[in-house]
Amino acid sequence: MKDVLVIGGGVAGIQAALDLAEKGVKVHLVERTPSIGGRMAQLDKTFPTMDCSICILAPKMADCGDHPNITLHTCSEVTGLEGESGNFQATVLKHARHVDASKCTGCGKCTEACRMKGRIPNEFDFGLRKRGAIYLPFLQAVPRVMNIDSKKCLFLKAGKCGDKQLCKEACERGAIDFDQKDETLKLDVGAVIVATGFDLFDPSEMFEYGYGRLANVRTAMEYERLICASGPTGGHLEVEPSKEHPKSMVFIQCVGARDLRRSPFCCSVCCMYATKEAVLVKEHYPDTECTIFNVDMRALGKGFEEFVERARNEYGVRFVRARPGQVTEDPVTKKLSVWYEDPSSGRVASMDADIVVLATALVPGAGTVELARVLGVELDEHAFFKVTDPLMEPVVSTRPGVFIAGYCETPKDIPESVAQASGAAARAYEVLKRKKGGAANA
Repeated sequence: MKDVLVIGGGVAGIQAALDLAEKGVKVHLVERTPSIGGRMAQLDKTFPTMDCSICILAPKMADCGDHPNITLHTCSEVTGLEGESGNFQATVLKHARHVDASKCTGCGKCTEACRMKGRIPNEFDFGLRKRGAIYLPFLQAVPRVMNIDSKKCLFLKAGKCGDKQLCKEACERGAIDFDQKDETLKLDVGAVIVATGFDLFDPSEMFEYGYGRLANVRTAMEYERLICASGPTGGHLEVEPSKEHPKSMVFIQCVGARDLRRSPFCCSVCCMYATKEAVLVKEHYPDTECTIFNVDMRALGKGFEEFVERARNEYGVRFVRARPGQVTEDPVTKKLSVWYEDPSSGRVASMDADIVVLATALVPGAGTVELARVLGVELDEHAFFKVTDPLMEPVVSTRPGVFIAGYCETPKDIPESVAQASGAAARAYEVLKRKKGGAANA
C-alpha cells in the first residue's frame, strides 16, 4: 500500500496522520516550522469547555512524533507534485536545522550559551518574549530538537561568532552541525491531505485602532500568550507602563473581517474566542470590567450559545452591538478610549479601557497561492482551497487524490477541523485501498 502525504502540522494535520497511521498506513507529515502543533499550541484555553489547549494537543503531538508509521518532516515544504491519484511523486524541500536530530536531546544547554540569547523576538509568542539564534520553539515542541535561525546566527551570517562557537562547545552530544545543507526528498505517495491552517490579519493596516502605535492595544492571539501560564508574563495581564492589572478591557470583534476592503468573509470563530477571552479575564481578575463590541453574535456550535449566556449572566461580560470607529489614547494617563455609535441613541459615544483586544480576521496562509499552484488545485475567491461540493464532498479538492481539511478549506473551529481531518483521512484511505485492489486484480 502506498504512503500518504499530509501537508500541515496543526491539529487537523496531526489528526489525519494519526487516523491513517492507526490503519497501518505510512504517513509523511510535512510542516514548514520547526515543530508540529500549529495555532492550537499557542492558545491558552479552548471554548466552550475551557479546557487547557496544550493539555489536549500535547498527547496527540507526542503520539504523532512517536508513531512508527509517521515520519515527520519539519522545517520543510512541498515544492512539487507529479502523477495521478494513487500514484503521486512529491518533492519536499527540507531546510537545514543545523542541528543533528538524531543526536539532539533538547537539553537546552546550547540555548543558554548562545551569544544572541534574549535578543531575537520569538515568533511563537508574537515577539512578546525573546529567544536566541538557537532555540526550541516552545516547551512541548515535537520533535524536541533545537533549531538554528540561519538569518540571525552570527556564525552562519558572518562566518564568525566571537573567539569560539559557544553553542557547539556547550553541546555534549556534538549535535550542532553548521555544515548541514538543505535536502530535497522524493516521496512516492498515493494520496495527499492539505491541512495548512490559517494566518492572522495584520491590524496595523487599520490605523484607526492604533495597533503598533498604542502599547495597550493587543491582538487576540497576543492576548492568548499573555494570559497563558507558560506565556511571557506567566499568565499576568499588565497595563503599560504602570504594570498594574487592568481594571477595564474592551474586545473588538471582526477586525479585518466582514469588511469589503479587506476580508469580506466571516471567520466563524471570532465571536466565541472573544467571549472565551473575556471569561478568562473575569476568572483571573473578577473585578475587571469586560465589554465585547460585536456586529452580531454567531454562536453556531454545540454549547456555544449557552457559553455566551454564561459569560453574560454569570461573569457579567457586557455585549455591545456596534463596530467601533476609532481607538485613541490619553497622552498622559495612557488610558484608551473606544469610540463608537451608541446603538440605543444613535449618537457617538466613547468607552474608556486599560487594554483593548482586537479579534483579528483569520485568513488563508501567505503560502497558500503558491502551494495551490504546486499541487495543481484550485482556490476560491477568498484564497481558500476549493472543494468540489461543500455539502456532499467537503474534503475533495479539484484534483483527484488531493484532499482538504481544516481552516484552509473554509473558516471553522477546532472540533470541526478535527472532524474534517478524519473525513479526509478516510477518503485518502479509500484511494489507497482502491489502488491496491486494482493492482492485485491486474
